[in-house]
This record gives sequence, C-alpha cells and structure tokens, in this order.
Amino acid sequence: AGKTQKDLRMSVIQKGTATLRKAKKITVKTCLDNPFVFEWKTIDGEDMHFILETLGERIKHIGLKKIETPRKKKRSLTKKQMESKQDAGTSELPKEETEGHGQKPGWTDINIRRQLAIGVNEVTKALEKNELVLLLVCKSAKPAMITTHLIHLSASRATPAGQVPRLSETVAPLLGLTSILALGFKKQSDKFTEAVEAIIPKIPALEVPWFQYRTEEVVGYARTDSSEEQEPKQLAEAPEEELTSQKRKRTESNQLDLSNVILQPLKIKKLVPNPNKIKKPPRKKKKAFSA
Repeated sequence: AGKTQKDLRMSVIQKGTATLRKAKKITVKTCLDNPFVFEWKTIDGEDMHFILETLGERIKHIGLKKIETPRKKKRSLTKKQMESKQDAGTSELPKEETEGHGQKPGWTDINIRRQLAIGVNEVTKALEKNELVLLLVCKSAKPAMITTHLIHLSASRATPAGQVPRLSETVAPLLGLTSILALGFKKQSDKFTEAVEAIIPKIPALEVPWFQYRTEEVVGYARTDSSEEQEPKQLAEAPEEELTSQKRKRTESNQLDLSNVILQPLKIKKLVPNPNKIKKPPRKKKKAFSA
C-alpha cells in the first residue's frame, strides 16, 4: 500500500516541473550625498522683535496690500423664494456685493510690489539673477528642506540672509496674504532702504565652507552694485578702455579668498527604494457612458 501511494504522488508531479522559489534581490541604489550640513541661524530675542517691528511699521506706512474678492457660496433657493423674487421684480443687488466692488482686486501699488520678492520660488529666481539686497526666511517652513537651498545660494551672491521666527504670522496679514515663507528685498527698493539698512546689522553671517565672507566684503559688494545702478550716464560717457579697466578692477575686488577652504569628499549613500513595499492601488478606468 505504501508503494502505491508513493507511485501515485510521483505520477502527479512530473519530472522537471518542481522548482524552488528564489527570494527576490533587494535593489539598492548608490548615490553621492553632500558631506556638508546646512542650517539656518535663527534670529531670536531682541533682534527678532526689532526686525518684525521695523517691517510692520514700514509696510503699514507704505500701505502695500493685496486685495482679494471674497468667494461667496451659492445657496440653493427653494421654489417659494424664487416665486417671491419674481413677484417682487427687484433687480437691486445686496449691500455686501455693492460694497465689495468698491476696491479693485490685486495689489494696491504694483511698482512697490515689484521691489519685493515674495515666496520661495520668486526669491530663488531673484537670487539667481543677483537682484536681492536682503533675504528673510520664516522658521515655520515645513519641511525645512524647502528653504535650505537658499543658504548657499544667498552666500554665493553675497546677500545677507537669516531665519526669523513669526515672520509669516506677522507680515503676511499686513500684506493681505495667508503665509510668507521667504521675503526678499531687491536692490532698487527705494521704499525699503531705511528698513533694510537697519535690519542687515542684526543678521548673522552665513556659514558655508567654500564661501568665507567678511561683513566688510558684503557691504562693499552691495555698495558697488548700487553705484553701478545709480551712475549709468557716467559709464556711457566713459571710453571703452576705461570701462574694461573698471570691470577688471570690480571682478578682482569681488573675487573671494578661497585659500583657506578645505573641501571634503562626497559621501556614498545607499538607498532602498520603497523599503516597506507599499504598492499603489490600480487606477480605476472611467467607463464611457453610452449615448
């Protein structure tokens, strides 16, 4: 009886069909990681209160604000209300609608608005073009990596930048916005010159290993840029030889001393994509309705 059972089992399982399942290899991707860690130096205490007060007073004095028309929910009217409206025949609008059309939606002064860079995207573009004199970042930005790229970008442009707590909750409502994670002041911002000059000494220097600035160099760099913008007529009248010599002197003076910089090797980082093996649910195809 034992032999017959074994023979039956062997007959069911054909030769060469039984295979062992091999465990799938975990895919590991190697990538180069930055060895340097960038962190903002938060401005706390009296300096923070001073910066927020000066900005608040200046914005209130200028009166810059974004006006938005409030969105109203459409209420479904009953049959009785529709009939009563038709019987009344009044074409008058309610008071709220007539009052809302008094002020045009948008910024109160576009020229003053162009002197600022509001938001992370706008600030990044302005820094790439080297248009900013001062940059302030809010501490409430989550995740923190949203604003970390602005540290070495502003250091490469010699732009003073600092992280200010409560920046968004104090400045955003004054400008008529919900939140402000980054606020930049452009070089041609004549309405904010006094505020910028008062705030810059309160901002600590950025620590980027391959950029070593002094406060004198930063101030001198900003002054050379402002002098270039203020004196276009003198440059136009000067001959070509003098212009080339002036450009060479400026480039030599703006070059930084990189002799003390010690570069570090890149770190090799290994990543396992989707370690928890979470599968996305399949998309449901919309059925085409037959006409």
